Amino acid sequence: MALLKVGILNAPSIRVTLHGVFNNPATGEDLTGDITLTSEDIGVVLNPTTPQCLFEVHEVIIGVGFHWERREDQKFLGSLTLVGEGKGVTVVNIIDVEDYLKSVISSEMSANASLELLKAHAVISRSWVMAQILPKKTQKGAYPSVVSHTETIRWYDHDDHTLYDVCADDHCQRYQGVTRQTTPKVEQAVELTRSQVLNYQGELCDARFSKCCGGVFEEFQNCWEPVPKPYLIARSDTPTPEVFPDLTDEAEAQKWIYASPEAFCNTNDPEILSQVLNNYDQETAHFYRWEVSYDAEYLKDLVFRRTGIDFGYIRDLQPLERGTSGRIVKLRIVGTKHKRVIGKELEIRKSLSESHLYSSAFTVELQDIDAVTGVPQKIVLHGAGWGHGVGLCQIGAAVMAHKGYNYEQILSHYFPGSSLTSLEQFVK
Repeated sequence: MALLKVGILNAPSIRVTLHGVFNNPATGEDLTGDITLTSEDIGVVLNPTTPQCLFEVHEVIIGVGFHWERREDQKFLGSLTLVGEGKGVTVVNIIDVEDYLKSVISSEMSANASLELLKAHAVISRSWVMAQILPKKTQKGAYPSVVSHTETIRWYDHDDHTLYDVCADDHCQRYQGVTRQTTPKVEQAVELTRSQVLNYQGELCDARFSKCCGGVFEEFQNCWEPVPKPYLIARSDTPTPEVFPDLTDEAEAQKWIYASPEAFCNTNDPEILSQVLNNYDQETAHFYRWEVSYDAEYLKDLVFRRTGIDFGYIRDLQPLERGTSGRIVKLRIVGTKHKRVIGKELEIRKSLSESHLYSSAFTVELQDIDAVTGVPQKIVLHGAGWGHGVGLCQIGAAVMAHKGYNYEQILSHYFPGSSLTSLEQFVK
């Protein structure tokens, strides 16, 4: 049994309700009901006295930084402990990996999704989380971010967490305990794939996923550290995945984004989408192709708030480098006071939205340019996809399952060259 430490909520104090009796092994004390945890409780561990015991964390923030951000009360199986983090404390859930997965695949999508989709997601979620906690070949910090007067190149990954293995939000994998009610189908998907992970030539796959690739997959190194993964490569989300345009070329990328080519993930079928999109995800009406527009005053203030840099009025947003899915890896922001190159994709998405842009695969349309200042009165972004586009495309996978593909075929499509193997191969 592999145990995982999941960070749930960080706050100055945290209200928890113990449903059942929990034991503090340090003092021998049994606790139940409402408790409030503060910095004085750092290091405390509370273990359930029966498998049915639950602890409920109140006011958990979900969707941090995204447009669906909100608070909800969540219940969890397993033990809890408290660690000091930043200016507050963090509740950490200690949970068996297989129980964790039952919640993850119910939190990342609907617990009523098709069995083959749930099985595929169980395998990639197990592969990803184990790849984070097992010893790694690349040392943390080997590829630092680049920040200078003219350039900010950052990527964000699980290494942000040092006091626990993974967090419970979109930064890692959505994990919302038993709040997202699992179903017999979820239990079946986890049991049928128990201990199965993706393997590439003896390496445990760092299996990534996003909501919608937009038609072509992105490559790993264009979103995170510059270490290519042979199983996270460019392919089209179609029955002929080897056929796709060169979206690193600016002209090809613009033509692709303005079009709406056929792809597994190009669907508006509400039955299929309801399998992948939970209630708050469905607040996003467009994702395969989308559009946002900004007036000059709003964009000036937005970029200042999001980057901390006073660019003045924005004259242009210039794509300098695109990845294989058309996602911008490096973008030059040109303002009346300052210009700077930013990347990678998540830094771009954070800088140009109150939450996050759906993706960094976009083209830039400048409207009503002032003849004196060179400032457009409106900038329109025409975009493709939702998320980073690396690895499994959740909407595309849902369509594949609907069309009759089994979970092994789905995994082979999104992680070419990989194979299924037992986790025991890597836990020795």
